Amino acid sequence: MWVRELSLADFRSYESVDVEFSPGEVVLSGLNGRGKTNLVEAVGYAAGLESHRVSSDSALIRRDCERAVIRLTAVIAGRETTIELQINAGRANKVQVNGSPLPRTRDVLGVFRCVTFAPEDLRLVKGEPSERRRFLDGVMAQVAPRYAGVRSDFEKALKQRNALLRSAAGMSASDFAASVQVWDERYVPLAAELTWGRLNAVRRLTEPVALAYQSISPAADTCRINYVSAIPSLVAATSIEEIHGLIIESLIERRSEEMRRGATSVGPHRDDLDLQLNEMPARTHASHGESWSLALSLRLAAFETLTEIGGEPPILILDDVFAELDETRRGRLLAAISPAEQVFITAAVTADVPTGIVGQRWQVDAGDTSHVELETA
Repeated sequence: MWVRELSLADFRSYESVDVEFSPGEVVLSGLNGRGKTNLVEAVGYAAGLESHRVSSDSALIRRDCERAVIRLTAVIAGRETTIELQINAGRANKVQVNGSPLPRTRDVLGVFRCVTFAPEDLRLVKGEPSERRRFLDGVMAQVAPRYAGVRSDFEKALKQRNALLRSAAGMSASDFAASVQVWDERYVPLAAELTWGRLNAVRRLTEPVALAYQSISPAADTCRINYVSAIPSLVAATSIEEIHGLIIESLIERRSEEMRRGATSVGPHRDDLDLQLNEMPARTHASHGESWSLALSLRLAAFETLTEIGGEPPILILDDVFAELDETRRGRLLAAISPAEQVFITAAVTADVPTGIVGQRWQVDAGDTSHVELETA
């Protein structure tokens, strides 16, 4: 799988740009703020429908414009596929695949796969639980695209349930129980399905994460990931039906507490991915270098999982990653990414790019126009 052509219109700093790539390593170099990360951000968005830098699509639209367009042609399983995404300000986004409109934007998930490494990945180790839940959901969306719909529906059901809880102050216990049961008939199945998906994702990623860390880290450290739930017995569940029952039991037990707090206390929105380094919490005990190795291990495990499921390696993006690594970790990362058919690498200065990298080299200087130039020897 590799990107042959990328065209952007009113995306980030680009008014218009059209770039053709080759398989192998693609190096994009240029001063910070000149547009190199915008290019790989567009590639990543075409795969996962989200940016690795911002949470709102509106930030992707060029200033004073109403929409941005990403048009990407990729060679997938030997055949060309063209994805066109229109990101609209204040309106639903639109997507076409090979010229045919899709009913929903999220229907494009799974068509084209990509894994991005970026400085923001340190938040996977040191950040809030929401960062780690987002990581799991991103992997799930590319492995089984229907989970993107499950997550969206769950978030709506959670919002509605919380609104009911906030209005429960003047209700009797019996009236509240009757009302919340109606919402739970919607909330619990979605919570169970999303939890089951995340739990299986962690089970699939556990061994690859441990092996990836051993391959990257120069020390003889061990790492492990564990799913953490407000319902401890849930992590050993063997079916979605079992999770469904456990969530119902816990909601009933905590009904009085939820009425007092006005918020739902049980569900996947409260869960976390626990990262352990040498049997200690990585969030509080990992050094900067160890945190980088662990974050990279999570992404490499996702890369391996998507390769196994998709039958071919996804695109890899290394956004300003090598500048953060010492020589030992640089060399080990290069060895780990060798199975990829195409790797995009961004760097502010060429000295940050390891000497073992060969392939296309582009100089990026977008500014207010669009200038992306292929370097020649």
